[in-house]
Amino acid sequence: MKKIFVILAGLAILYAAYIGVSLMLLPSVSDLQKRRASMTIQVRDWHGNYHPFVVGPKNRYWTSGAGIPPEMKWAVILAEDANFYKHEGIDVKAIKNAIKYDLEKKTFARGASTITQQVAKNLFLSREKTISRKVKEVVLARRMEQELTKGRIIELYLNLVELGPMVYGIGHGAHYYFGKPASALTPRECAIFAAMLPGPRVAYNPYRNMGKVLKRSNMILRLLLNKGVLSQAEYRQALAESPNIGRLQKKVDESIKKEEVLLPNISSAKNEEESTVEPTTDGEGAVNGAQPNMNMEEDSRQNIPPATEEQAQPEADSQAEQK
Repeated sequence: MKKIFVILAGLAILYAAYIGVSLMLLPSVSDLQKRRASMTIQVRDWHGNYHPFVVGPKNRYWTSGAGIPPEMKWAVILAEDANFYKHEGIDVKAIKNAIKYDLEKKTFARGASTITQQVAKNLFLSREKTISRKVKEVVLARRMEQELTKGRIIELYLNLVELGPMVYGIGHGAHYYFGKPASALTPRECAIFAAMLPGPRVAYNPYRNMGKVLKRSNMILRLLLNKGVLSQAEYRQALAESPNIGRLQKKVDESIKKEEVLLPNISSAKNEEESTVEPTTDGEGAVNGAQPNMNMEEDSRQNIPPATEEQAQPEADSQAEQK
């Protein structure tokens, strides 16, 4: 028994040393302060293959923080990370709630990653589900919060989110689905993109489950109203707006067919398997995922900060970026 204990203790020490070395080798996040700089990362298509993706102004669809509508920023904040302007990279309260929920349901259905953690993972880390990767994610998120503004973090996040087959970022998404730049998105269109984030490939794929997407976008519009981002008149107008569902379906169908032509060796069995998988706690909504929350409206309302001076925060970020 003593020998087993010694072996386990030795393995624990080795693993701790491995994590320590890994943390020392983490990349610097200071270069992300340079808004004119670009970097290349790898993103996955819907067949699981990786492709280079440019992060920064050299990407023709890149949208600066000043060009992102406030409704778009607030839609993802309220839906994905209601305490974004309060936490410093990790949301301890959200982690506790996620653990409690998972224990009660005996599942791993709810994640607790903040927007900052998702940016860290998408830019620098792999998709492996390990303790060491999670530790790295937390450390990088804390560093980002120390060196970057909240406006810069949300700008990076919205330019990395996955919105379709090889469609990354709201700039590309706006052109792909609605034929316009991101700056021209309506509140309804912003809410649709935010609604798609937990699973644009399956669960919230707009051409497969448009009703589900619209239902979730309605909840997000209600959150924008409650926050004071939308007036009553703007809220009613957004609810009455009917997105061009036919155009959405045509674009997604064309892209899927194009991928099938380019990748003829992918088996139909694999495609069928992928099409039936629901989003996990790692999600499918960003480059490496945003967490789905089926009780999004209830949880977000509990965590929405008071509608005080923070209400104008995204607009303030945009003004600062323009200077």
